[in-house]
Amino acid sequence: MGCVLEKETALVEAVLFLESEPLSVDALVEITKLSKDVVEIAIENLKERYKSEGCGFELAQMLGGWALVPKKDLWGFLKERYGKKNEGKLSRSAMETLSIIAYQQPVTKAEIEAIRGVSADNMVRLLIERNLIKEVGKKDVPGKPVQYGTTKDFLKFFRLQSIADLPKLDETENERFELAR
Repeated sequence: MGCVLEKETALVEAVLFLESEPLSVDALVEITKLSKDVVEIAIENLKERYKSEGCGFELAQMLGGWALVPKKDLWGFLKERYGKKNEGKLSRSAMETLSIIAYQQPVTKAEIEAIRGVSADNMVRLLIERNLIKEVGKKDVPGKPVQYGTTKDFLKFFRLQSIADLPKLDETENERFELAR
C-alpha cells in the first residue's frame, strides 16, 4: 500500500508524533524543510492512513494545527493511565460553569452566579487549576471585577479549532445564557 511521497509522509508523521502541541502547516514546513505542497500531501496521506480500523491514532485538526491523537473510541481504555489526573471527569457543576464561560466570555464571577443561581467560587478555582479558564481582564464597572475566558487547553480538551467551533445554542439555551446580561 504505497502512497505518494512515502518518505516525506513518514517524516511529517514522526514530527507530529514527537511534538506535544498541534503544529500548523507552516510550522511543519519549517521543521521538516519540505515544501508547503509536500507537507499538505503528507497530511492528506496520514488522514487516509489513519482511517483504517487497525490504526490507534487519528490526525486531528485543533488550535490551527495538526496533532496525532488516540482515536476517540480508544480513549475510554487509555485515559485512566495516560490522561492527566481526573482529566475528562468534570462534574456537572464544573461543566455548567465552563459552558457559561465559553459562551459568554469575557464574563465575571457575578455574571456566572446570576446565570447558575449559586456561588461560582469553587468551580472557577477548579477550572483555573485545570487550566481550562484564565483571567482575561477586568470589567470597566465599579469594583473592577475579574473577567474570565477559556484557554488553549480548553480548545485542546474539546478538540476545537477556536471558540467559533462551539456548538450553536438554540433559542431556549440562548435565553438561559443571556439572563446575566
